[in-house]
Amino acid sequence: MFNLENKRIVVGITGGIAAYKTIELIRLLRKAQAQVRVVLTPAAAGICHTAHLASYFRQCGGAIPR
Repeated sequence: MFNLENKRIVVGITGGIAAYKTIELIRLLRKAQAQVRVVLTPAAAGICHTAHLASYFRQCGGAIPR
């Protein structure tokens, strides 16, 4: 696997069904020590509720995406 430590990565979540899988991707990137920023489209906000994402990021000790 690539060394992702301190790499800055932006993850865009759209309204597709894969939005649910994106949370797992973010978890793996953070586990690899990457700095992850999340951007949601309005359609994605209806699927991946921002409260759920915020709760997840707090549990990981990370910043809440805005």
